[in-house]
Amino acid sequence: MHQPTRSLQCHLRLILVTLVIGLLLTACGSSAPTFRGTVIQPPQPASDFVLTNYDGQPFRLSDQRGRIVLLFFGYTHCPDVCPATLSTWKQVREALGDDADRVRFVFITVDPERDTPERLREHVTLFSPDFFGLTGTPEELEAVYKAFGVYREKVTTAETASSYLVNHTARTYLLDQEGRWVLSHAFGTPAEDITYDIRQLLSR
Repeated sequence: MHQPTRSLQCHLRLILVTLVIGLLLTACGSSAPTFRGTVIQPPQPASDFVLTNYDGQPFRLSDQRGRIVLLFFGYTHCPDVCPATLSTWKQVREALGDDADRVRFVFITVDPERDTPERLREHVTLFSPDFFGLTGTPEELEAVYKAFGVYREKVTTAETASSYLVNHTARTYLLDQEGRWVLSHAFGTPAEDITYDIRQLLSR
């Protein structure tokens, strides 16, 4: 039987090496989940904070370790972006089914002057009684805004001091089970995309 020529041996070796590299790349790719939101790379440890929920109970971010946390900064008088985001969250929570207990949905006010605990309770629980609505002192809130790079600005719309809008950051911040900021979702991201990303993290 004829032995393979040197050129054929080299060719076979090249094919074998290519196959091995391809298998390794496939294995590596399959171990790293893909996401539909904006990936924060590298993940950023979220600064801990303590704010007050609408029921008067303290909410400490670090107490949520082991759960996925969604953060959104908005206000109850918001005419469009905030209620739309809460509606999307409601769809996400329903889609998660039993896994929803492993996720925290946290709405933090950017309008503490008008968003009393009573007002937050009335507004947030319209979408889900399991959503959190947080407020705090101006100093406490400012520290959280700064930690997450949140923009907010009052825009007067009438002569009365109580009639104004608040321009603000309109992204959802997603923290993983270790308390790291790993993803953000722009306003208008479909509920199915957010649900998909949460399930990717829950499956780790």
